[in-house]
Amino acid sequence: MNEQQEQNHERVDYLFDTDLKIIQSSELFPFSLDSVLLARFAYVPIQKGRLVDLCAGGGVIPFLLSQRTKGRIIGIEIQPEVCALARRGAFLNHLEDRVTFLCADAKDSDAHIGRGRCDVVTCNPPYFTVDAARDMKLNRHLAIARHELLITLADVLEISARLLKPGGKLALVHRPERLVELMSGMRAQGIEPKRMQWVHPHRQKPANMVLLEGTKGGKPGLTVLKPIVVYDAAGQYTEDVRQKQ
Repeated sequence: MNEQQEQNHERVDYLFDTDLKIIQSSELFPFSLDSVLLARFAYVPIQKGRLVDLCAGGGVIPFLLSQRTKGRIIGIEIQPEVCALARRGAFLNHLEDRVTFLCADAKDSDAHIGRGRCDVVTCNPPYFTVDAARDMKLNRHLAIARHELLITLADVLEISARLLKPGGKLALVHRPERLVELMSGMRAQGIEPKRMQWVHPHRQKPANMVLLEGTKGGKPGLTVLKPIVVYDAAGQYTEDVRQKQ
């Protein structure tokens, strides 16, 4: 590791029961289970293709997707400090030939990548609108990651529609209370919701996440998959979470 990696606020962790490593900083937003579940949920072409992860953070989703596809993966991250961690993580995992990161505004992604050229777009976007902001006293990096300060859900859907080929897939994770907005917004951009999966923290608790995938130009017809339950009665991860896909 170089001198920058050895700063006191940084550490290297294994990425959720894989051989992949992720560089994290206590001063930046840490990865969480929602990104892991999205990377497992999303459709990927196995042999080739172009995949883009918007709001890529430290690179969790691109790194995990690299285990499921031989295609090229591009992560878009607007915060230079966060993008730097992701780029270093790609080298740490020897993925620099297949996984690259652009420090750019996701709303300008098509200017960097081109329109209608992507097979898959993924995104774990900020969950909370500015009006619903609960943690605005957090540091700038955490506030940007959690709240729609720099990008909104509508922005994500619009740029995804521009990036995707006909038949391309968009996969997102979000909060259940925004599902209607998410599905209607997809349709407004010509992306038909096709697969959905609820995520429950415990078996008896309401869902606190939803995974949704749509197809650009797809025909109506939604498949609802078996729900994921995160914790068992003992507070341990269930087989739903521990199983490798």
